[in-house]
Amino acid sequence: MSKLLDDIKMQFTGAEALYRLLLINCAVFLLITITRSVFFLAGADNGTVEWVVMKLSLPADLSALLRQPWTFLTYMFLHTGLLHILFNMLILFWTGRLFTEYLGNAKLWATYVAGALVGALAYVISFNLLPAFDGTVSSSYLLGASAGVIAVLVAVATLLPDYVVHLLIFGAVRLKYVAIFSIVLYFISIPLGNAGGHIAHLGGALFGYLMIVQLRKGRDLTAWLTGLSAMKLRSKPVKMTVVKSGRSRYNSDDLHEGIASQELVDRILDKINKSGFDSLSKEEKEILYKASGKK
Repeated sequence: MSKLLDDIKMQFTGAEALYRLLLINCAVFLLITITRSVFFLAGADNGTVEWVVMKLSLPADLSALLRQPWTFLTYMFLHTGLLHILFNMLILFWTGRLFTEYLGNAKLWATYVAGALVGALAYVISFNLLPAFDGTVSSSYLLGASAGVIAVLVAVATLLPDYVVHLLIFGAVRLKYVAIFSIVLYFISIPLGNAGGHIAHLGGALFGYLMIVQLRKGRDLTAWLTGLSAMKLRSKPVKMTVVKSGRSRYNSDDLHEGIASQELVDRILDKINKSGFDSLSKEEKEILYKASGKK
């Protein structure tokens, strides 16, 4: 088993946050699913399992939410359906590796959590203010990683809009079109079922977009999360092309023919992980954002 885990970890070299997010989601799903199966085979009442799931899911009702505020965090790691978790984890794996390559481990974790929190707020506010949900508030609960996952997807698409991905059916598609299609699909699906889930998705998508827009302006919307993080995650080394500045404080060993050295990029990303994006100098920010030209 340890060798299997080591082999799996090797697939996430430099992407520890992605590995941990996938591991937590899958572990929670397996624990619930296996326990449910054991109870069924033993002829026991599954009520205990369903009670636990309910206590980990985010309620739309404000009075219930006040009694279990921890669900703002637990809901984003909770799945009870195989297709639900499979779809979410595939998208997270696909977009998370690209996200980590450009923005590092700590920011992936923070974007996932913050996107899910914004999605949760959008869900709760909508169910308590919009007439469409009158009479359903007390029986509505939210669970799943979708809001956090779509936040990561939209963030990557905003950062690298023209990055080309190869989809099984559609072939080569620019990442921005994948994000736009997902957002439109979630919106038009609201009246067709799972309205709360789709609203949470849109909330996560909005955060992912705003996070990158503000980051380009020098404001880090996830700084409070990266600062609180105790994970001590190391960023994956990345390769970036940069515009060489005549007033650079880095020497010629750091910049070679306009290409950021591995050591230079490591230092900048490690600085983000330790102190947050706001700790970067103007020059360091320019190195990261003028270099986002990978296609």
